[in-house]
Amino acid sequence: MSTAIAVNGAAGRMGRTVIETASERDDVEVVVGFHATDAGDIGGVPVVESDGVASALAEHDVDAVVDFSTPEAALGIVDACIAADVALVVGTTGFDAEGFDALEAASDEIPVLKATNFSRGIQVLLRTVTEAVGALDGYDLELMETHHNDKVDAPSGTANTILETVQDERDVEPVYGREGHAPRDEDEIGVFARRAGDIRGEHELVLAGNDEVLSLSHRAEDRGVFAAGALDAAGWLVDRGDGWHEFDDVIDED
Repeated sequence: MSTAIAVNGAAGRMGRTVIETASERDDVEVVVGFHATDAGDIGGVPVVESDGVASALAEHDVDAVVDFSTPEAALGIVDACIAADVALVVGTTGFDAEGFDALEAASDEIPVLKATNFSRGIQVLLRTVTEAVGALDGYDLELMETHHNDKVDAPSGTANTILETVQDERDVEPVYGREGHAPRDEDEIGVFARRAGDIRGEHELVLAGNDEVLSLSHRAEDRGVFAAGALDAAGWLVDRGDGWHEFDDVIDED
């Protein structure tokens, strides 16, 4: 039996990709989409405006919502998900501390899985970053990311996750770009964001020292990578209890 999915932000780039990716699978089915404005049908999926979320969740017997929207739109459906006892998978980035706390509070009542990136390769990269930074103490660190020209948050959520992973291993302070006379401190990590064209997502961590350079990088060739991971997470999440869950757990249990 397939998992019934609703997509929040259905008319956006990732929302459309989730709908398209789900149409090629047997284990999940997108039964309804939500968007801030009337978007009609997308890929044969009815899309309703955001004020109709509560009734649509019940009408379509939704198991899980996959959200790729904005922080405001994501938080706007939380109460409806709680009322309908529907699991929530959040791929939206750019939440402030208050917004993140609201998602965590929701996890007391429904299963919530929040990830900055649903690529399996990124999850492996994060594990590798932990090992490399721990082993190469004293090497200089630089973090670069590149995304399409419509991305509004910088650095990307994935870059921030990489940064947090580095900081779990070493006490470094981020320096966001450099200009003018800016000598490098040994306890800093440079963080740089580029925006151009239709680039899906590129991330690179450089560790340099001892007359050598180690580059750990990941590049997504298609947004379908993220959509597939989010759908995997949704299917996995509906069988879990209330609480905060990690995408890393989805991969570990494959």
